[in-house]
Amino acid sequence: MSIKSTTNKLLKGDISGVVSDVKYTIERTLGLNGVVIVTIAASIGSGLFVLPSFAAAVMGPGIWLAFLLAGIVFLPGTLSKSELASAMPENGGAYVYVERSFGPLVGTISGLGLWASFLLKSAFALIGFSAYMYVVTNYFDVETNSTLIIMSALALIIFLNILGIKKVKAFQTPILALTTALIVIICIIQLFDGSTDFSRPLDGAFDVAKDDPTLVAEAAALVFVAYAGIYKAGAIGGEIKQPEKNLHRSMLISLLLITVLYVFVTFIMMASVEGEWWLNSSDGTAREDPIFAFVDAVASTKVGLALAMLAVLTMISGALSGLLAASRFLFAMAKDSLLPGSLGDTNKKFETPHWAIILTGVTMGVCILTLPVKDVAKLASGFQIMVIVALNISVILLRQDKPEFAWYQPTFKSPLYPWVQIFGTIAGAYLVVIMGEKALIGALAAAVIGLATYYLYGKKSYDLETSNPESGEE
Repeated sequence: MSIKSTTNKLLKGDISGVVSDVKYTIERTLGLNGVVIVTIAASIGSGLFVLPSFAAAVMGPGIWLAFLLAGIVFLPGTLSKSELASAMPENGGAYVYVERSFGPLVGTISGLGLWASFLLKSAFALIGFSAYMYVVTNYFDVETNSTLIIMSALALIIFLNILGIKKVKAFQTPILALTTALIVIICIIQLFDGSTDFSRPLDGAFDVAKDDPTLVAEAAALVFVAYAGIYKAGAIGGEIKQPEKNLHRSMLISLLLITVLYVFVTFIMMASVEGEWWLNSSDGTAREDPIFAFVDAVASTKVGLALAMLAVLTMISGALSGLLAASRFLFAMAKDSLLPGSLGDTNKKFETPHWAIILTGVTMGVCILTLPVKDVAKLASGFQIMVIVALNISVILLRQDKPEFAWYQPTFKSPLYPWVQIFGTIAGAYLVVIMGEKALIGALAAAVIGLATYYLYGKKSYDLETSNPESGEE
């Protein structure tokens, strides 16, 4: 099966043909390019289309520095996860690595934290999607119910995830390519425009860094979730061809490409448009459609409208990837007997973890209906940072020359060990603290829920499974 042929079948309405293409068990079907595409698609979306205005509300036009700092802090965790993934190329990603390092209790807490982070990121994408949908409907003078539209989009991505990973990849590829290309082209044009003032983002960044560096750290912590999709590669490790090579390569390539994209686009955005255009004039809150506002100002409303349409599809694509990754954490934990076994069941027709997907989707819906968009971003970032800290510590732990860690044989080893891991741990902990009480409350809630889940269910079933390992064999 090829992406091209499946896409053609879909466009022609050949549903039976699409179904036959995706009718596979969870197996290794993704090559390096495919993993990079899925990973970038999981990152681009709300991270680019919504977060810039929220970051600018914190530190002004120098937000490119916040995105760069977030990417730098993300690097140690990416190197650590690349090493861990090369030793444990399984579905479940960071949960698997932490559980194998620290045991089932910490594994349960980290697994649920990761699940929450990815579903919150996906929920954030769908919340942001409504702002761009409003741009489209308002232009055509169509009255719509934003909540109904968001819930319909959520139902769609649940359905597509149940169809299977190949379908997810086929849906993302053309959307990602077209959207990214259009944004980059507009930014390149502005790069050579005489009205572009490069001093605005430069002075904005360095003045804030000099006068109040904590604001840079706060903005970096807020946009941290924009990079979360990079870890999606580890979450679907069991579905990647030649994981010993492609896992770490895909994560490092994706981090580089995404960081360059975020820094370049946000720098040009702030250099091209003067004033506090990222704020709503009515109440001074951050706009949820900064890309439209940027393109509308430098190009035309029609170009902005076209990009708004692509933004809607892109953020659905990002939510699609996020839901896929989040559901795999529940799937992996159920296979380890830390969650009810039904979450480890796969659909008889499509062989995807349908109950894990449905539960994740329903939880996303609750978050969308109850949480403010900025709180969703903060909580998602906070969970991601804490997991990164755990990954860095895991590498330090597993590298110890002890008999119980003899099984740890990574095919890729992080350079500059252990200094990279120490830096990532300290920097990550600082970002969580700088985010404020909501992130800390979210972290505490995740720990409490994880403890309760483990002691009320997971411990008993896990102990039973480990005492009788043959019972869990398929």
